[in-house]
Amino acid sequence: MPAVAAKTADTARPVETSSFFDASLGRVRETRALGPVLDLACGRGRHALACTDAGLPAIALDRSADHLAELAAAHRARSRTQMSAALLCARTDLEAGLGIPVKTGACGSILVFRFLFRPLAGAITDALAPGGLLVYETFTREQRSLGYGPTREDFLLAPGELRDLFPALETLEYDEGLIDAPTPRHTGRLLARKR
Repeated sequence: MPAVAAKTADTARPVETSSFFDASLGRVRETRALGPVLDLACGRGRHALACTDAGLPAIALDRSADHLAELAAAHRARSRTQMSAALLCARTDLEAGLGIPVKTGACGSILVFRFLFRPLAGAITDALAPGGLLVYETFTREQRSLGYGPTREDFLLAPGELRDLFPALETLEYDEGLIDAPTPRHTGRLLARKR
């Protein structure tokens, strides 16, 4: 499946979604009736935009007001030229110890890309509706060997750790290793369902 291209508000350059997201999008669509897609630590929202383009209502959370403003502007611009589902952008610091500002069981799917804050694992599980999906991809300790990206242990997964963070979820797919394109990176990738 080709990568979904999202455009940022300040440039016409497409921002590629993760190939893991692309491969999981069909399953994420199947959770639409369970609730919106929640994109945690969304940054500029490449995955949230791809979801709304696919007709999936989304909630985008990030601590950067600038990134969220760019995302909201990009969504408004896209909505003028194509059918897009609703997008709610909310500023929150997910590392502040306050959890995730959504109701228990409110989300059909949760997306987490390039973000790791281990204390949120329980809140992520709680936010998923029964039958909901978690699509999670982030860096492993092997990323250090590439000479860029995060280097602190707090931001890097140990072998097998991502799957172990979510014992209450049913693992549908799990993989760790080097992804070559568009930029090489060592990641762990988890697709899991809430029972």
